[in-house]
Amino acid sequence: MIVVRNAETDGDLEAWIHVHRVVLPNDSAGTIELHRAREKPERRLVLAELDGELAGSGYVDQSDLVDRFCLAARVLPAVRRRGVGSALLRELGAHAAVFGAGKVSTEVADEGSRAFAERFGFQESNRELGQVKVLGDEPPSPPLPDGLRIATIAERPELLERAYPLALQGYADMATEALATISLDDWLRDEATQPEGSFVALAGDEIVGYSGLVRHDHDPRVVEDGLTVVRRDWRRRGLAAALKRRELAWAAANGFREVVTWTQQGNEAMRRLNARLGYEDRTVWIVMVAPLPLQKGV
Repeated sequence: MIVVRNAETDGDLEAWIHVHRVVLPNDSAGTIELHRAREKPERRLVLAELDGELAGSGYVDQSDLVDRFCLAARVLPAVRRRGVGSALLRELGAHAAVFGAGKVSTEVADEGSRAFAERFGFQESNRELGQVKVLGDEPPSPPLPDGLRIATIAERPELLERAYPLALQGYADMATEALATISLDDWLRDEATQPEGSFVALAGDEIVGYSGLVRHDHDPRVVEDGLTVVRRDWRRRGLAAALKRRELAWAAANGFREVVTWTQQGNEAMRRLNARLGYEDRTVWIVMVAPLPLQKGV
């Protein structure tokens, strides 16, 4: 018998994180504290049990794309093809529908998962490219464009909130099929969690560039790129590259071995910049979207 239930206790959240790490060993699964901080009615974390044993996990939440919810169903390898994934998808899709969502998105990384998702009505809408920079002796940070100075979030924590309007500009400019955005609370909680390696470019007292680093909760030797954004009137002057080189130099000097990042299809300028900085392609995630209610999956 398959049972899908909420992940509520600390033990449940530990089990949820365990499934995530087994299924996605290179992905940051978060911490109990982080998942507690993200709790809200729209967000739901669940566990799946098969005959009383842990078999999988899932989550559903409002997407950063304003017209949909996002969800993921993860099943432990030993118990796949026994209906666990289907039970998870049905439960997660039903939760999104309660909040009036008209569609949901998910991400898959292989053809088997893609075929499974298609049975429920999902179709490809975009692709996310995972890139990794293996750190070594990083070159010195290049000079900034004239008239700019740099501060870190560690030095001036108030700059993170002040950078929020610029972040919204960056999200609005992303090559996504719907408007992408992020709440101020989510921005303050999830960005620049490595504040010493998160940099703000200032022209006088105006913020014209930001590039953040984020902790990787699974592997202490890895750090993640957060958002990199340059104000529209300061673009094409090498500022994004200068900020990211400072990140890489800081990460290398502080014992990290890799920096990982994700860029969506259509953001070719950032992909090219990452390639020039030495990032290598690692993973392609297929973003798939389905209308609600989901098809029955037969």
